[in-house]
Amino acid sequence: MNDMFSFPLQELLGFTIEKSDGAATASLIADERHLNPHGMLHGGIPFTMLDTAMGAAVMSVVPEGYWCTTVDIHTRFLRPCGVGEVTATATVRRAGRRVVHVDAVVTDAEGREVVSAAGTFAVIEIPT
Repeated sequence: MNDMFSFPLQELLGFTIEKSDGAATASLIADERHLNPHGMLHGGIPFTMLDTAMGAAVMSVVPEGYWCTTVDIHTRFLRPCGVGEVTATATVRRAGRRVVHVDAVVTDAEGREVVSAAGTFAVIEIPT
């Protein structure tokens, strides 16, 4: 299993990542800097969290010596969300040798679904 690493965008936005075999969670305490001009969570925040959690879930099932990259993520924004705890949970649906399918959901502090997503990730051998 590959270990997830921290990267500048994650640090800038302020979310954390936890992963297990075939799953990962990104967590954030959203504040005013994460809001759009209408006072709601900007859609790019949960999308970034979803993409990162999905990638971490995929990396937990690919063999050493391989990376993954996002091919496609289909998102549905279900309800607005403001400040407070936001959690993106991703689960590998099916892992093939070259393609991995992942499902994910973002929930707010009350556990309500804010965004749902399905993604496809390519598995790529690290060049030597």
